[in-house]
Amino acid sequence: MSNTDLDHLIEMMAKLPGLGPRSARRAVLHMIKKRALLMTPLSDTLQKVAATARECITCGNIGTTDLCDICESPKRANSEICVVEDVADLWAMERSQMFKGRYHVLGGTLSALDAIGPDELRIPKLVDRVTSEGISEVILALNATIDGQTTAHYIAGELEKRGVKVTSLAQGVPIGGELDYLDDGTISAALKARKVM
Repeated sequence: MSNTDLDHLIEMMAKLPGLGPRSARRAVLHMIKKRALLMTPLSDTLQKVAATARECITCGNIGTTDLCDICESPKRANSEICVVEDVADLWAMERSQMFKGRYHVLGGTLSALDAIGPDELRIPKLVDRVTSEGISEVILALNATIDGQTTAHYIAGELEKRGVKVTSLAQGVPIGGELDYLDDGTISAALKARKVM
């Protein structure tokens, strides 16, 4: 392996989220030292996933078949869809093990500045699913950004025309959060979403 190959590997690793050049160098050195235990199996797995990974044709999740495990599961509630911006959000929801329905990945949010409209996202596919699958509730689990909220309002408007119940995740003070450390937007959302004790 030439130094050029090492440099190229470090450059490629530095492109991963959360890794800069210094962290990438440390990771590469660690993998080289543990070549048999780490580098070779990682290389084999990367090749396998690169060849088999694909988007679920129904929800947009990532899996190794045309339908992901969630869409194929008979244990999932067929009447609820949770809408998320991207696959990372779907995986975060799944880690909580609270939601037992199905998902729909939009692939981003509406953004006038970036010329991203409903047709650039999977919003028409969502409307089709709601109609064809007999969905009774759509839960909007979009990020609390301006684009996320704009997207949520647009989707709510489209689905309410079809008589579907549209809900969103509660927003506000997180468990263990101290008011002094929260931003103004979070405190404002928490006040608006207050409930009777």
